[in-house]
Amino acid sequence: MSGLFITFEGPDGSGKTTQIQRLANHLREQGYDVTTTREPGGTEISDSIRAILLAPENERLVHQAEILLYAASRAQHVHEKILPLIADHKIILCDRFIDASIAYQGYGLGFEPELVEQISLFASAGLQPHRTYLLDVDPQVGRARMLARAQSSGQSVLDRIESKPLEYHEKVRAGFHEIAHYSPQRVALIDANRSADDIFADILQDCIQLLEHHFSKG
Repeated sequence: MSGLFITFEGPDGSGKTTQIQRLANHLREQGYDVTTTREPGGTEISDSIRAILLAPENERLVHQAEILLYAASRAQHVHEKILPLIADHKIILCDRFIDASIAYQGYGLGFEPELVEQISLFASAGLQPHRTYLLDVDPQVGRARMLARAQSSGQSVLDRIESKPLEYHEKVRAGFHEIAHYSPQRVALIDANRSADDIFADILQDCIQLLEHHFSKG
């Protein structure tokens, strides 16, 4: 039996990072071998590409380059880190994956979602998550959360993607909804306008069933 690959998606400010860490801690307490990772990033090379993608000063980065840089970061991440972990029967919790590229670079930037998906699938050798938890939140709520987080951590600016106009982030959210609509067996749509405890309860209930089904087949 191979490992289990779970991704977390959603608009900026949806609380993905908090929920990933909570699920990782819970699963480790239950004896599971869990690795958390993120995109863009996850390896030394991928993190170098991440720095280019998110730096606020890189405003001149053209959309085509953005799409390809995300794919390049993903290719390195998948082949160097994720695929070996899956082969070693680990549980991988990943903050963003292909769905993010489709939503942000496809729907958000106005490119054909199918084109972005094909580029991403080439980069990932066709890898798809076993389950995706899509944390849904209104972009205005997410923006307020991000600004509060930046202030509390002493940051002065949001990154290049976070600081895009609200209209862009509304398109991204609509894109995520489209993805959830067309992939209901893989994507669990979670209302992220609630408390962190309520959100985690929904994720954990589904994840327990997913684990039982996946590892019972071995």
